[in-house]
Order: sequence, then C-alpha cells, then structure tokens
Amino acid sequence: MFFKSQEGRSKILSLYNRKLHELNIDYSEKLVDTKFGKTNIIQVGDTNLPSLMLIHGTGGCAPQILESFPNLASQYCVYAVDVLAQPNKSAENRLDMKSLDYGKWLLEVMIKLRLKEVTLVGFSFGGLISLKALEYNQTPIKQVFLIAPVYIVNGNPILNLWKMFVPLKKFIKTNNQEHIKKVMDVLFSKYDGFALVFMSTVFQHCNMDFSPLPVISKKSGKNIKKPITIFAAEKDIMFPGKKLIKQAKQVFPSLEEAVLLEESKHVPSTEGFEFIENMILNAK
Repeated sequence: MFFKSQEGRSKILSLYNRKLHELNIDYSEKLVDTKFGKTNIIQVGDTNLPSLMLIHGTGGCAPQILESFPNLASQYCVYAVDVLAQPNKSAENRLDMKSLDYGKWLLEVMIKLRLKEVTLVGFSFGGLISLKALEYNQTPIKQVFLIAPVYIVNGNPILNLWKMFVPLKKFIKTNNQEHIKKVMDVLFSKYDGFALVFMSTVFQHCNMDFSPLPVISKKSGKNIKKPITIFAAEKDIMFPGKKLIKQAKQVFPSLEEAVLLEESKHVPSTEGFEFIENMILNAK
C-alpha cells in the first residue's frame, strides 16, 4: 500500500483539501474508473475550450500543480490528474515504470473523459507519464510540454545519494526537520511553508518508490511524431539541464524547442513556472 496508515492518509488528504481551498477557483472533481484503479481529476475552465492535462510529479498532487499554472484555464479546459500511488485521492496502485502501463492508464483516462487533441503538460515524473502515453498511442495528443522530465537522462547516482537520499533516509528515521530541509534545498529553487509541511508529511507517511528510473530508447523517441517542448533545469542534480537537452535533441525528431531554465533547481521558482506558463499559452 502507498499510505503507511489510515492516519497518514487522513493527514495528507487534509493538506490536499486545504491547498485546493486556498486556490480559490471554480472547479469540479471527477473520479474516473480505469482498469489500473480509480483516478481523481480536478477540472478547471470552460469545457468548450481545448483540452489540457496537467500531470504532477513524485510526491505531488493535482492542487499543487494547479497552483503553479493559475492562468492556463483562461485558454484551456484544464484537467489536473492525481497520479496513481501518490499522496492524493487516486488509487494506491503502483504501475511498472519500465512497461507502458502509465501510458495506457493516461490514455484510458482521456478516453473516459472523451478528450481529443489534448495538450499534455508533465512535470518531473509527469514527464515520464506523458512520454509513455506518446509511446503507447499518440493519436489523441496534440502536443507535449515537459518540465524537468524523468525518462530522458539521469544524474550522477553518487551525487544524488549523498545530497538527497542520505538526508532523506535520516529524516524518515528521525523526523528531524533539518534533514528534510537539506532535501528541499536540493530539489526546490524556492519553497514555502506549505511545501515543507506537505513533503515532510509525505515522506513520513507514504511508501515512496526509490527504484532506478528508466530512460527512453532512441528507437521509441523516433516513433513520436507529436511536437515536444522541453524545459530543463540547469541546477537539477537528478536530471541535469544541459545533459537533458543534449540527449533530447538526439532522441526526439519532433522536439520543437528545448529551453534551459538558468539557475533553476528541479522544481522551478514561481517566476520559472510563470515563464513556462506564458510559453504554453503563446504556443496555442
């Protein structure tokens, strides 16, 4: 199970609902039944507008990624997806990262919502999910924006172990805030009090998946025909920006643009997300 206890799940969902309330937006929540598990969706914006799916990263949830992109609903009907086996309202079923299951799951969500010509915006692990969807069946997808995506390159494993996983394991063992702050400082360009509380709660109460992350093959990348835009973070130790862009140019013939977010860590700053949002809106 993803949640270590019912108490932990309640704490996470309380924070989830608090963030959703703080957004102060008009939204509807839908629970989509898929063969991989029930999937919670937060829908924002006019259904007559083009469809856009927001897919958050590891340790995240739909309200958080909605907060990062407050203006997309002016031009899109936004569907923020709660990824399976993450701290949110979707099912706790963890899918196999090496298979196409995450892509099959996302396509099933699109079909159940009757969406076509979908713009995908995937952050971090959401980037892997977006690419898996393209590998599986790119027909209903119009274009893809990937932010510091998983599945193209991986950083130095020794550096990651030393800078992130050692303090993270210490935090899980001791619940000492100094250890989680070290992790946050490595991951986030800037973070607020809510992010600290949310991540602390997640790592204390959830069984996170620390297995090695796969990388897409050039053969699979060459089969993708839909336009891809990548935002890579220069100071991202997990998926180093310059290395990511270099690899993306070799793997994806349909790569339209690759932008290096200078000085950005894995999670961009508010200004970084604003820049990305403007590029998405202008690309429409």
